[in-house]
Amino acid sequence: MKTEIRVLIADDHPMFRQGMRSAIETDPALQIVAEAGDGATALAQIQSLRPQVAVLDMEMPNRSGLEVLQAVQEMKLPVAVIFLTVHKDERFFNAALNRGAKGYVLKESAVNDIIASIKAVAAGESFISPQLSAYLLNRHVRRDALHAQQPGLAMLTPTEQQVLRLIAANKTSKEIGEALFISTRTVEKHRANISEKLSLHGSHALLNFALEHRSELS
Repeated sequence: MKTEIRVLIADDHPMFRQGMRSAIETDPALQIVAEAGDGATALAQIQSLRPQVAVLDMEMPNRSGLEVLQAVQEMKLPVAVIFLTVHKDERFFNAALNRGAKGYVLKESAVNDIIASIKAVAAGESFISPQLSAYLLNRHVRRDALHAQQPGLAMLTPTEQQVLRLIAANKTSKEIGEALFISTRTVEKHRANISEKLSLHGSHALLNFALEHRSELS
């Protein structure tokens, strides 16, 4: 028998949560393990219950969805985050993906898209509401433009690219070294080389660059 996908729902509107629960529970492969009406409660439940997927409203009291996602990544919790939102603004879309969201679903189409989005992110894929496909294309165009403007990005060695991806995942130099089976000193040398190639200066410039272009590095 297939293992059920464990799901948490967080939204500060009880009626919307109930609608999502009803839609999700039509699929026997999905199991709702908890509901939350605010961000702080959602984060606590993610920590204690370890769902595979967290479906979060972007705007909630006591920590927004983006703040919950940031905390999840800082704590390295193994959960894929889907944002449910009314925001069609491209800025919100990019902010969500840049922070590491795996799904971005508009509330107006949530009943139709929620099951597919949960299954997609649980399988390690991404899911974007079809209405926003143009935003995804724009990100690819910007990525290509970035590569043209920053020739050093294409010049990074495979190991340097791995290091940059792990920096974007908030890994420390020690953790990067353990993941790549190299010394911390070697990681620091790679970081310096990457900064030089990308003309990045300042104590947080490399981290900020990696976070800003997280999805473009995957």
